Amino acid sequence: MFSLLKKEISGFLSSLIGYIVIAVFLLIIGLLTWVMPGESNILDSGYAGIDPLFIMAPWVFLFLIPAVTMRSFAEEKKSGTIELLLTRPISDMQIILAKYLACILLVVLALLPTLVYYFSVYSLGNPPGNIDNGRTWGSYFGLLFLASGFVSVGVFASAITNNQVVSFILAVVLCFFCYSGFAYVGNYISSGALGNMVQQLGISAHYSSMSRGVIDTRDVIYFVSISAVFLLASKTTLESRKW
Repeated sequence: MFSLLKKEISGFLSSLIGYIVIAVFLLIIGLLTWVMPGESNILDSGYAGIDPLFIMAPWVFLFLIPAVTMRSFAEEKKSGTIELLLTRPISDMQIILAKYLACILLVVLALLPTLVYYFSVYSLGNPPGNIDNGRTWGSYFGLLFLASGFVSVGVFASAITNNQVVSFILAVVLCFFCYSGFAYVGNYISSGALGNMVQQLGISAHYSSMSRGVIDTRDVIYFVSISAVFLLASKTTLESRKW
């Protein structure tokens, strides 16, 4: 498994894909938070915090993560190397986890440079250090959990097709529904207990909860569960090729 994980990471970093994803993410977030005027501009807001990063990052990930995961299995199927991969002395789940963890590592590499934003705001605050650390680090953890959920969805979308474009579109649609779809459905149903219960099935509700700086075990269990569901669905899809 670790050799496959290393191979996947090397594949990202030895090609332009990984660097393009990281550069695009940092460029979009950097322009919106520091350059373009508006409420998302940290300097214009006059508030010592990097909340705009955590508000916009999920929407950027909504497109960038499917772009990363679309080649996970779709490319293997199209090139015919999937059969060779499945005959290696590792289980289907280990193959899936290797690709899943490689994509998450790429997301982590994309997020690391944004720590510069944190230290910049930390230094620019009046007085210096006047920043809500609990909220900031809670938001970072929430963003990592959100990205892990999106990656699991993208891997599943790639596992059910051999067309990377179809995989990308399907992953975007599924990620959007998992992130915001349940909130829309919940609001449409009612504003009572039933509507709230439906909203809690969506990623946005749990991401918002963690962004307040409180790491609730219910939110952690939710993100672990949604990743597990889609990874198991990917495993079932791969095993169906043997039937």
